[in-house]
Amino acid sequence: MSKLTHFNQAGEAHMVDIADKPASARRAIAAGSISMQAATLQLILQGGHKKGDVLGVARVAGIMATKRTADLVPMCHPLALTHVAVEFETDSENSRIECTVTAETTGQTGVEMEALTGVQVSLLTIYDMCKAVDRGMIIGEVRLLEKSGGKSGHWQRS
Repeated sequence: MSKLTHFNQAGEAHMVDIADKPASARRAIAAGSISMQAATLQLILQGGHKKGDVLGVARVAGIMATKRTADLVPMCHPLALTHVAVEFETDSENSRIECTVTAETTGQTGVEMEALTGVQVSLLTIYDMCKAVDRGMIIGEVRLLEKSGGKSGHWQRS
């Protein structure tokens, strides 16, 4: 049986048992981007969007999403997050916004899924708030940048 696929005796998928794993400080950083028309980005940056502060709402949505990851991804364990940060970097030259989410906990399992979920929902919120003016936005390049803690230790994208 593959280490990555976990089945119970009836052959059904199940959550991994983490009861015997020691708690440790865990951290994950994920990122992704949304590309849009130049006018859409300017609308966001100038704060002139009729729905309000696009990046402010997207930041709150990303934080909320990290806390609800176990409700969305079936095999994720619910975690008590100790810190979540959602940051945006705008690139006017390429009409895009990069979102970076850092999630931290002290526990028995990692926070990679929480960071990745936070990125996705932050970017989806930007799309949702701006779709009336730009339906051609593209969400992409969602990836884990770094994780630390646990048995597998530190990993960083090269």
